[in-house]
Amino acid sequence: MTASEPHQQTNIWQSDAQRVLYAQLCNAFYAREIARLVTEPSEQRLRAILKSLPYYIERAATRVVNGTAPFVLDPQNGSWLDKQKAKPPTQNDLADFYSLNKKLGLIVPLLVNNTNLTRVAIDSIDQVSDNKLHCNEHGWFDYQGRGLEGQNTVLLKPSKATMTAACCGHQWRFSKRSTPRILSLREMLLASNINWRNLKRPLCS
Repeated sequence: MTASEPHQQTNIWQSDAQRVLYAQLCNAFYAREIARLVTEPSEQRLRAILKSLPYYIERAATRVVNGTAPFVLDPQNGSWLDKQKAKPPTQNDLADFYSLNKKLGLIVPLLVNNTNLTRVAIDSIDQVSDNKLHCNEHGWFDYQGRGLEGQNTVLLKPSKATMTAACCGHQWRFSKRSTPRILSLREMLLASNINWRNLKRPLCS
């Protein structure tokens, strides 16, 4: 994929509605990322991020517009909406899933437990060894889904329910439903590349 692809795709939308949706998403993603970058302490890193920001925003917006995510899209906030479960998901059905499905590029859900707040995050597998795997952002886990770096995070089995919670930013405070969080641009890119026909395989495989 080249840096010019999103620009080319925006010229071949099939309808005015798609063009409007694309513009709304770009505006939402820009507003989100600019607010986040205000706190970036490194001037050098800030310049690098700003240089690549248009490409990644247009790429994310293009993927969302052309995607098949089974949710309601809120274009004003650049987020997906779906009914939230009363309780957070559990690892009960994980079994041997990751020992059998440890594929590079697989997009996976994770349960992140902070003080009084539990949320479902989204990440992708970028390294695999004989008895452990590495997620790009969240680090190393064994095949039972347990974190190996002291993180308060466990892997979940990809399913419609867990991936919905991850893509829609579902979180729980004191084990009760809380207001969904807004996903980062990186998470939106991952979420828009999920293989909904077969959650055990990366979209490109």
